[in-house]
Amino acid sequence: MRIPTRRSRRAYSRIPRLLGLCLALAAGAGQAASSAGLPRIVTQDGRHALMVDGAPFLVLGGQAHNSSNYPAALPKVWAAIKDAHANTLEIPVAWEQIEPKEGQFDFSWVDTLVAQARQNKVRLVLLWFGTWKNTGPAYTPAWVKLDNRRFPRMIDKDGKTSYCLSPFGEATLVADRKAFVALMAHLKKIDADQRTVIMVQVENEVGTYGVARDYAPRAQAAFAQPVPPEVLARQKPAQPAKAAATGMAGGSWAEVYGDYAEQYFHTWAIARYIEEVAKAGRAVYDLPMFVNNSLREPGPLPAAPWKSDFASGGPTYDVIDIYKAAAPHIDFAAPDIYLPESRKVGATLESFQRADNPLMVPEMGNAAGYARYLYQILGRGALGVAPFGIDYASYSNYPLGAKFTDRRMVEPFATVYGVFAPMGRAWARWAFEGRTRGVAEGDDRKPQTVALDGWTATVSFREFQFGEREYLKDKNEYAAGTETPNGGVAFAQLGPDEFVLVGQQARIKFSGSGANGARPSMFVRVEEGRFDGDGKWVMERNWNGDQTDYGLNLPATPTVLKVKMGTYTP
Repeated sequence: MRIPTRRSRRAYSRIPRLLGLCLALAAGAGQAASSAGLPRIVTQDGRHALMVDGAPFLVLGGQAHNSSNYPAALPKVWAAIKDAHANTLEIPVAWEQIEPKEGQFDFSWVDTLVAQARQNKVRLVLLWFGTWKNTGPAYTPAWVKLDNRRFPRMIDKDGKTSYCLSPFGEATLVADRKAFVALMAHLKKIDADQRTVIMVQVENEVGTYGVARDYAPRAQAAFAQPVPPEVLARQKPAQPAKAAATGMAGGSWAEVYGDYAEQYFHTWAIARYIEEVAKAGRAVYDLPMFVNNSLREPGPLPAAPWKSDFASGGPTYDVIDIYKAAAPHIDFAAPDIYLPESRKVGATLESFQRADNPLMVPEMGNAAGYARYLYQILGRGALGVAPFGIDYASYSNYPLGAKFTDRRMVEPFATVYGVFAPMGRAWARWAFEGRTRGVAEGDDRKPQTVALDGWTATVSFREFQFGEREYLKDKNEYAAGTETPNGGVAFAQLGPDEFVLVGQQARIKFSGSGANGARPSMFVRVEEGRFDGDGKWVMERNWNGDQTDYGLNLPATPTVLKVKMGTYTP
């Protein structure tokens, strides 16, 4: 994502007015179409914002452990969320929890959760653990998970019963949908005025490991049917030559999609199921809804056919279009990032951020090495991010996450959230306007360039705050605390020559580009400071001399700078 080119100060001055008009129109349309003031996702020029209380909202989140969804566990959750400076908690609501006996609903957990979230001044994203959680039925009620006749599991190629509930189970869909509608109706009853709950995730990391699709009779019959036209319109054949050989514009899944047919069919079946659940829930209480997924290895499109190497049927980057076609009541598909390598993180963010798919990272490893990616994610204009396991339960999901279960686990994220939190609303607005960019230090430790409007920023790492690397050619030495990659910078361009920088363990140098490239440039003013509780800038000191002679050298502690650049006639 490049910051849009705007060559005049007049163009910049128009942006807030145009944005205000756009948001006003969107607000009016939203109030006419649904309950006034409900959270919603709006889109403009391929960019997206999560609107909460009428303005863009930045999710600085933490996701609790799977088993922390009980009142007695909440004190350890709130303590970690507070220490993390998070403004949003993502936490499960399990089907087995609210409907332990069929037709008898118990929302005491939801009531306690919402009440305590308000007391802690934290928003909620609820995770519906229904038919599928990490592809399995563990969070369904006992009366569902143990009745395989009424609520059938998938059948594999050899006729054996799979662990996963079938997306063709009619009774399963009816029961899941009924429970979800009851949950959404209850949320409307207790929260429509205060809007503590701002989004809902429908199911969790769906798909199937080890089985490409369901081979039960109902599924087999559907597999032989023509591909639905809405899917054909969006998901083009990955093997066009094979599809063309049929001589048909359409055809069965096998005829159209060849080696990809089983994965694509299973994706459609699960997405269609989720659509029925989401659509019914939103008809009752229209909150934004999304799906998350356990990633496959990122790469170029078309991706390789499924070979038991990821969960078939999940909303992986290669089948987002099928989810768009089959589940229009789902606002976006989101990646759960547990791939620590910087190249894979970058490729994943790139593949999920689309003009028709807002970027959000609802789960991410909570090991310290993931904290640097907050700058990259938020700089890209994401709706938000939530490391997983942000509570003080005595459980570690190492090696996916941190070894620690105390404040040492929270601290790397808390320091970053701490500087973003006071300017969260402003940052969300800047992102929606297309003004933000971000980088994280790569595993290769190499410098990176950031293309801005009229300027190029070069970000380097492992630098001392004073002097150039060439001064140390005779020394095998690096700045303390840079033994592992942990640097990052997020940029917001406020005007033609004005920027807000947030970052750590990085050096930033600006050079002119475009019209500015022909003239010498320099720092006019570099203020270090912070945003207060009202989002107003508070200057602490002005950098000059040693602090700017070698670029802007951000220390290990996340630092906020307000930068003014200028050019002059040689």
